[in-house]
Amino acid sequence: MSLKVGIVGLPNVGKSTLFKALTKKSVDISNYPFCTIEPNVGIVEVPDERLAKLSILSGSKKIIPAVIEFVDIAGLVKGASEGEGLGNKFLQNIREVDAIIEVVRVFQNPDIIHVHNRVEPKEDIEIINTELILADFETVTKRKLKTIKEARAGKKEAVAEMAVLERLEAEFQVGRLPHALVGTLSEEEQKIVKELQLLTTKPFLYVYNVSDVDAMLAPELEERPNVKLDIKIEEELIEMTTEEITEMGLISHIGDLAKKAYALLGLMTYFTTGEMETRAWTIPEGSTAPQAGAAIHGDFEEKFIRAEVIHWTNLLEAGSWSAAREEGTLRLEGKDYIVQDGDVIVFRI
Repeated sequence: MSLKVGIVGLPNVGKSTLFKALTKKSVDISNYPFCTIEPNVGIVEVPDERLAKLSILSGSKKIIPAVIEFVDIAGLVKGASEGEGLGNKFLQNIREVDAIIEVVRVFQNPDIIHVHNRVEPKEDIEIINTELILADFETVTKRKLKTIKEARAGKKEAVAEMAVLERLEAEFQVGRLPHALVGTLSEEEQKIVKELQLLTTKPFLYVYNVSDVDAMLAPELEERPNVKLDIKIEEELIEMTTEEITEMGLISHIGDLAKKAYALLGLMTYFTTGEMETRAWTIPEGSTAPQAGAAIHGDFEEKFIRAEVIHWTNLLEAGSWSAAREEGTLRLEGKDYIVQDGDVIVFRI
């Protein structure tokens, strides 16, 4: 499945530098606002040591990891929801992603311009979130105007939709992102929210651009889902050899971001492995065996008969498929089996 994560934040907080460190693609990271106009797009592998181990076991000719598409979206500014700083264009780019990484500047450096001439992470987060809320408030208001006549006429679907819209509006009025609200909605109500393509209901991960990844942050920053990165160091590491990195005692934390972005979307991995390739397949948590098979091909879901399943650790311990069969750790599972992260599967159709 295709995963797209947008990187947002105020201008000059390190978004494009982070994008470069993630994707190893050269991008314009000049020290001035709006140096990114059109979004940069790059594919990033999700680090997974399990792939190499399974590949060795199977003698695979190639390894295909899970990937995430990262989109470096130009800096938002106060007033973006009203078109400031080409805001409408940038907000539309955000609507097209599955999750949002919000880069927040924590480091102090007088040589790097801050758009508000001060470094206040909490305030920066509030500015970005306010602009997203204002944009969504407008979306909800417009939808209410279309729905209200049918609701007044007693149309059941419209009445249900108005109730959801009013609850969303109440969240926006107090300046809250409606994540908690959406989690309490019924399946039908969540479908209504999904159709609105709201910015504020997307999963958020905060990347704090720090000068010391081990330093403690203010409690209100730490309580948000986050990754701390020295983004400038991460950019420098991609230009260095493994020997140079080891010699200097440096450690990259960039892989943590890809892993957390993957988990943020409620996704998991299962594997197929053989002589041709060992591959990671991305599926939503809670997927049944036929649904997992659909990640490979639709026929694997429609014509599913059974699946041979073994956890990757059990396969490595057995040493081969035949040994796993003899030990009884290789199981036959049917249509109701819920796939677990780390399962290795052979589908039978």
